Amino acid sequence: MRYELLGSLRVVTEDGSRFITARKTATLLATLLVRADQIVPRELLITELWGSSPPRRADAALHVYISQLRKFLSRPGERDSPIATRPPGYLLRTDGDELDVREFQRLVETGRAHAHAGRHDQAAAALEQALAVWRGPVPDDLRDGPVVADFATWIEELYLECAELLVTSHLALGRHHEPVARLRTLISRHPLHEVLYRHLMLALYRGGRRGEALAVYAMAQETLSAELGLEPCAALRELRHSILLASEGRENLLSTA
Repeated sequence: MRYELLGSLRVVTEDGSRFITARKTATLLATLLVRADQIVPRELLITELWGSSPPRRADAALHVYISQLRKFLSRPGERDSPIATRPPGYLLRTDGDELDVREFQRLVETGRAHAHAGRHDQAAAALEQALAVWRGPVPDDLRDGPVVADFATWIEELYLECAELLVTSHLALGRHHEPVARLRTLISRHPLHEVLYRHLMLALYRGGRRGEALAVYAMAQETLSAELGLEPCAALRELRHSILLASEGRENLLSTA
């Protein structure tokens, strides 16, 4: 069995993908997956499901949702459920099951290690595999409680790091055209993340698209001014200056920036 928490929550078996339509049960599974192979206290699960206003019989309601989830995860020929009762709460055992979050994290860590060691071919391969695992962020309707919300923030930061590391490796390998589309998409989602503009300017310039690179700086300047009342950071300003110097035929550091 494979649990997939990135993108729409689903469980993949030999018979195909299975989805939970009931929101509370889906939230419960997401919480147990975030804390997979750890005991999650009942009080924390109740907070995740109902916030600061739980029903009077919250323990009984939680027991019902646990029962529904056990039925959903039941496997033919197996008596034991992956969800075990362990005081003071419950534990979801993964045993030999796969969890997409763990696979994604492992691939990013591998890619990071290769990138920091200058092994950009290996880094790009691992990071591309990681992005192939990523189906999207954790759905908003599962983020009402602190456990899943904090996890969702953390995993999106890891995704952003993965994408940035891949761009860096592509640029180091001279693959200047490959990251352009991804960078434009990332900027649309993270318009205040200045390093993305820098990567895009550099990729465009090295790909022979100097005018577009300067247009990206103008876009960054307009966005930062409108949203924060700030000018682009020194790194962006210096890169723009280097591009302008290059257009005048003067020496610059763009080949190694």
